Amino acid sequence: MHKFEEKTTKTESVFKGKVISLQVDDVVLPDGNKAKRELIKHPGAVCVIAITDEKKIILVEQYRKALERPLVEVPAGKLESGEEPSYCAERELEEETGYRPGSITHVQSFYTSPGFADELVHVFLAEGLEKVEGGLAADEDEFVELMEVTLSEAEQLAKEERIFDAKTLWALQYIRLNGLA
Repeated sequence: MHKFEEKTTKTESVFKGKVISLQVDDVVLPDGNKAKRELIKHPGAVCVIAITDEKKIILVEQYRKALERPLVEVPAGKLESGEEPSYCAERELEEETGYRPGSITHVQSFYTSPGFADELVHVFLAEGLEKVEGGLAADEDEFVELMEVTLSEAEQLAKEERIFDAKTLWALQYIRLNGLA
């Protein structure tokens, strides 16, 4: 047992949806006091750093209802039950952009908001991109616009707060630090 561990004494399921579920846990704190924790459970996700042979970064713009505005992001998506992250990364890249990677490499994984959610995002680098005619269809409730930009153009989008999410900002930092574009 870790010295900061909180022991769960009760879990109440509050909501179970298509993407997330919400539960409230009663816990005993390390000092013996009691508290409640509201937790979001998520199946995990992938994001793809896709770079063309011309050193352009593949991005998509889409509306994000939680923010009531569009964002420009790296291609990404939720893991399906039992799906391997690398397969999900290839699938999402093709569905959202029409590109298929020649190679796909796992870069890193990170938790998005560990204070209240268990979502783990797996980051992949896709290279040797090939445009696929009639590729995988996008999800029926997903509307995205493909963008191919230089690193400096992407950084300008970040300054304008059009790129404004952690996974995409992380991806841009990775691209810059590794001289990928």
